[in-house]
Amino acid sequence: MFVIKKYSAIILACSLAVGLTSSIQAEAKPTTVKIKRFKNCTALNRVYKGGVARSAHVRNKGGKTHYKPFVSKALYDANRRSDRDKDYIACER
Repeated sequence: MFVIKKYSAIILACSLAVGLTSSIQAEAKPTTVKIKRFKNCTALNRVYKGGVARSAHVRNKGGKTHYKPFVSKALYDANRRSDRDKDYIACER
């Protein structure tokens, strides 16, 4: 009985260690987004239906939106002029 508990504790510890290292490696991969300045919101919404948000923590000041915005600080900064209500989401729909 003691041997079974010992082996199950070892297996559990190993699986937790493997799970933690794989989640750390998944977060370390940077995402590459081509930074493009769009002519207007129609052109931006063809590529990003929900618009572009500066960070994941910003909230829409307008009404209810139908799509979730894509989050990219660099892409938002390139298209900042399209954010009419200054809520850090450009061309939200």
